[in-house]
Amino acid sequence: MDRRSCLATLLLAAMPVPALATEAADNLNTDLEPIRARHGLPALAAAVVKEGAIVASGAVGVRVHGTDIKVSLDDRFHLGSDTKAMTATLAGMAIDAGKLDWASTIGDVLGAAVPGLNAGLAAITLEQLLSHSSGIPSDTEHMVAKLYFSPDAFEYNLPEQRLRVLAAWKAHAPTTKPGSAFHYANLGYLIAGAMVEKAFGSPWEELITTRLFAPLGLATAGLGPQATRGRFDAPVGHEVSESGKVTPMPWGPAADVPPVLGPAGVAHMSVLDFAAWAGWNAGRGTRGPALVKPETLARIHRPHIATGKLPDPRPGTPSEGEYALGWGVVKFDWTQSPVLTHNGSNGMNLAKILVDPGHDQGVVVVTNFPERQADDAANAVMHTLYCRYGPGCP
Repeated sequence: MDRRSCLATLLLAAMPVPALATEAADNLNTDLEPIRARHGLPALAAAVVKEGAIVASGAVGVRVHGTDIKVSLDDRFHLGSDTKAMTATLAGMAIDAGKLDWASTIGDVLGAAVPGLNAGLAAITLEQLLSHSSGIPSDTEHMVAKLYFSPDAFEYNLPEQRLRVLAAWKAHAPTTKPGSAFHYANLGYLIAGAMVEKAFGSPWEELITTRLFAPLGLATAGLGPQATRGRFDAPVGHEVSESGKVTPMPWGPAADVPPVLGPAGVAHMSVLDFAAWAGWNAGRGTRGPALVKPETLARIHRPHIATGKLPDPRPGTPSEGEYALGWGVVKFDWTQSPVLTHNGSNGMNLAKILVDPGHDQGVVVVTNFPERQADDAANAVMHTLYCRYGPGCP
């Protein structure tokens, strides 16, 4: 698979009280291993969090296809676009601090740094960017080739590079009236990230690390490829060619999307830390840390736009329902009511998250493999675990 084509699929308060695995937590390995083997995945991991505590977890398989390097619960998996809800939370922090407003526009915040913005583009609001209702289209070949893989990508720091991406796009008007239609736009999240950077005066990478990862106690969280260069110390992503050839992608630029797309989806962490993030959202932030005001988190979680039924969506993209800010809002056949959910993929890994605030429960599933078999396996695990540990399925 051409890794460029994968991009379209593609995101201090009180002391932290993170969800922790305990000896009492159920071991899910016997559930996960048959599903992993049936779908041909190198590794598969999952966890369930209820009322702030991890009640079940497991990790099976290997870090690298064709090897015997076993995965563990502490191994880092790539989250892809599940990073988007984290970017939306950072935006909420900027709003609570009085540095931005949901109605702040691209022109208001970035117009001085990027003069000559198309009037329609300049009028797009932060809320529209975060809800994929801005009118900015889903990734196109032009965006991928000319913006994300820009020849000058190695000549600038990331905040400036994001402004250069916006400058390269500044003549484009929204393809639909902002606020009227859903277009899953990684570029929109890149721009939203630039607005948050401008508001705080710090790079997005520093903000997510110091203002979200650290307060939540997500010790394994990081950005970019999940394995340390030169080491197979995490489950690495894999590319699958049209002929079915599997190639591990452990390090360097080829192991993830371009760093400029950070706000859209480059976070990684262990399945346990991912579950802690799910648990914080499931508890509506009430257990601490108080990253944002309750009303701000409620706004991040509530639906903003109907997605419609997306035909044959690639793994890692929302399929149907409604979209909040970094979260899909979907009523599955097996849930009693709509839940928060998202998929994440950089074309080499897949991560899924489900959060049910009404029952203070979350389920996360991760694998270091792409494509439909990974999506099918993760869906099966999520369905099973939600029904087993949740309020019961219809």
